[in-house]
Amino acid sequence: MPTLIKNGRIITAEQDYSADIYIERETVTTIGKDLNVQADKTIDASGKYVIPGGIDVHTHMDLPFGGTASSDDFETGTIAAAHGGTTCIVDFAVQSKGTSMRHALDTWLRKSEGKAAVDFGLHMILTELPDDWLPEMDALVKHEGVTSFKMFTAYPGVFMVDDATIFKAMKRTADNGGLICMHAENGGVIDLLVKKMLAEGKTTPNVHALSRPATAEQEATHRVIALSEMAGVPVYVVHVSSHLAMEQIREARGRGLPTYGETCPQYLYLAYEDYADGSFEGAKYICSPPIRERENQEFLWKALKGDDLQAVSTDHCPFCMKEGYKGLPKQKELGKGDFSKIPNGLPGVENRLHLLYEGGVVKRGWSMNRFVQLVSTAPAKLMGLFPRKGTVAVGSDADIVIWDPKRPHTISANSHFMRVDYNPYESMTVSGSPALVLSRGKVVFDGDKFVGKSGDGQFLRRGQYNLV
Repeated sequence: MPTLIKNGRIITAEQDYSADIYIERETVTTIGKDLNVQADKTIDASGKYVIPGGIDVHTHMDLPFGGTASSDDFETGTIAAAHGGTTCIVDFAVQSKGTSMRHALDTWLRKSEGKAAVDFGLHMILTELPDDWLPEMDALVKHEGVTSFKMFTAYPGVFMVDDATIFKAMKRTADNGGLICMHAENGGVIDLLVKKMLAEGKTTPNVHALSRPATAEQEATHRVIALSEMAGVPVYVVHVSSHLAMEQIREARGRGLPTYGETCPQYLYLAYEDYADGSFEGAKYICSPPIRERENQEFLWKALKGDDLQAVSTDHCPFCMKEGYKGLPKQKELGKGDFSKIPNGLPGVENRLHLLYEGGVVKRGWSMNRFVQLVSTAPAKLMGLFPRKGTVAVGSDADIVIWDPKRPHTISANSHFMRVDYNPYESMTVSGSPALVLSRGKVVFDGDKFVGKSGDGQFLRRGQYNLV
């Protein structure tokens, strides 16, 4: 259905201008002043920003973890994403020990089949890498469009791999053009600290943060950057929570290394002080790396403004507080009496753009160009989706958000679309929000009403990263 967007102020990472946009067959075909074209649908964007749909390259839908699974699947999670202006996610397929990467990819494609309301890609989490499996990495990059691989220096016995495996994977991506993503915390040290604290009778949720100190993240970040430098490849450090880890990335980039980092809204808005009292309500805030002290936040905001960090994702991995919510099994309550058994993760995919707009543009005076760069363009380039995604341009997918700076939105579990019974930003009112959200030219949200269709989202075969 040909669609015309009129009178909007188009914002990309580099441009800011007024023009009309004509969409045919899911694609932007014409951009110009006062377009005189035939359209079945005309959208008046007067007084609003027209921006590329957000891209969240770090989500975990339907992820088995800690004896349960994240509460959003590809249907509920992508609908929630679209409500907040995110029109593309990149989730994680998990290679379980003893199984192939191909098996993991097929498993996650089945999980998503007929469910996603917006487009999605997949990273591959590696938990082991025998030499005879290395060609699988090449095949995923070349034939399947899975062009990024994630590894962990944390969670011994579950996800953690040793330095030799990390280096081996990095060397292989030097040949096949893939990108390595790293969860950087010193898992061995953390494991010892957890055992020590439990033995001392320290079991409440706030102890989780004390068992995962910022120096454990700093050390692992330094180590994975050093490994990537030796391998001669780029590295993308996920969910940077601490200024100590961020400074490792900044130093590497200052030396000209292709080192990239993301942070998440929880590290920009939430603080250890929010759950330091030890009550079980603190389970709402349990994620890894943990939420740091409030004084840490401004370092990360400044890093985003100055490009010491390049993207904002969510690490969306929600678990309910109460057993039985919408038929879900026990989740956060698994950790009553033992903080180490609380499933790690927070909801956030729905509110990323709300929070970055409020904190960056409204409160800190960022340009809208910088906002778009962080939530859409840089993620698209890093993950091999640009220019199909991440910009408003002729030839790009018509993933477009009509952002109304005068449309306040109050964040609440009572009205959000995420399938989780709390919101860590409960009752916060932000100044702007999407008025319309389009995915490949189709309106999927009209204000707060979902008008899209589950299953319309497509699996994206991604190219190689191209952010310099």
